[in-house]
Amino acid sequence: MGVERLRFPEAIGAKEAREIRRYETEDIVTRFGVISPERIILNNYPVSNPASIFNASVIYNHEDDTLRIFARVIFGYYMYVSSIVGIDVPLNDVLNRYVNINRYTGNMIIYPSTRYDVWGAEDPRVYELNGKLYMTYVGRTINYFNAMIRRNRTIPITAIYDDDLRTWIKRFVISLSPEVFGEVISNKNAFFHLSPDGSLFFLHRPHLSDESFHLVASLVSDDEGLVVRGELKEIVIDNGIDVLRPSDFESKLGWAVPVMRVGDSLIALVHAVDKYGVVYRVFAVQLKFSKDEIIVEAVTPRYIMEPRTPYEVVGDRPLVVFPCGATRVGDDSIVVTYGAADYMIGFGVLSINNLLRELDRGRIY
Repeated sequence: MGVERLRFPEAIGAKEAREIRRYETEDIVTRFGVISPERIILNNYPVSNPASIFNASVIYNHEDDTLRIFARVIFGYYMYVSSIVGIDVPLNDVLNRYVNINRYTGNMIIYPSTRYDVWGAEDPRVYELNGKLYMTYVGRTINYFNAMIRRNRTIPITAIYDDDLRTWIKRFVISLSPEVFGEVISNKNAFFHLSPDGSLFFLHRPHLSDESFHLVASLVSDDEGLVVRGELKEIVIDNGIDVLRPSDFESKLGWAVPVMRVGDSLIALVHAVDKYGVVYRVFAVQLKFSKDEIIVEAVTPRYIMEPRTPYEVVGDRPLVVFPCGATRVGDDSIVVTYGAADYMIGFGVLSINNLLRELDRGRIY
């Protein structure tokens, strides 16, 4: 699991949440099928079908009842270089399980183009802030394959959708202050969150040189913000709060995806890697953010999702469910998009009432 140490202050309620959690699963995500790579046709790349497509984010377009899917694709396994494609999937295709048989067209929208993502663009999280669409993804930097440099191998990059140009533009590179974080090997599983009091937070999972992994939330200073200046701006993070540390049965945690707001609180999914069987499972946490503190209000005592279908058990990386997207599509339904064994896009539906019921079982505040 790496060295456990209190490098950062802990969120309020973090210790209680860790004590509540158990090595059990109550899977409450109903599976609705998968899109396999051979059923994807790309319009703007000579190789129509990717070798794999997975770790997808999602936005629901109410006007045409369509799910906008943003997925990681691999075209070859030699260097495993990723890009991100955009695909439209009618919501009814998911609810009627047509995603198991239909073909879909899409376009490559993010691909390696800078020293921050030259070896791949991975695992997008797409979300809305102040009426604009943001995508934070993981860039494999120029250091990724350099055996002599074991630092900053991956770095979060945020792109913003330009409505006039109808394209995604890379705007921010998020780096970590060495004075606070020390030497950072990589940083993944990231997105921005705007709290009700107007404070901007960056949720991320740094891997540090002492082999520790941290589920961190960092306050972004007002002068940094998300102000666009030029093509690519560096935002330096110089603080962090450990929101939750792994339990004894886990090797590491990572932010999966923000799910929904409940009052002033944010509910997010978190993925966890099994310490014994290297299985990826999912639980949920309810958090309250302000400029002065972060509170863990509730946590699901049990995992709410784990690999159980054949397409989640067998793939390029067996035994993985890896949510990167969640969007509300009804009064009590959230569509969850996830990577199924690092090979296909999985679709599940989560009942809001069932999720809140599980969180109430682990309520702290």
